[in-house]
Amino acid sequence: MKTETLIREFRYNGAKLADPSPTFSLQQVRDFYGNTYPEIVNAEIEGPEVAGNRNVYTFRRAVGTKG
Repeated sequence: MKTETLIREFRYNGAKLADPSPTFSLQQVRDFYGNTYPEIVNAEIEGPEVAGNRNVYTFRRAVGTKG
């Protein structure tokens, strides 16, 4: 039997985002990409979905109302 470590992959708004560091928690990854995508800071993290040899996490923007 062979053990294989699954690579983390992140997706946001149709874009594939690489894992900045395997030691980062999911929240740290979200904060890291918050510099590039400010709206991601309040996003929910869904997943993982296993796709081949990857764990795919998806950032979903929180939908709310203003006013």
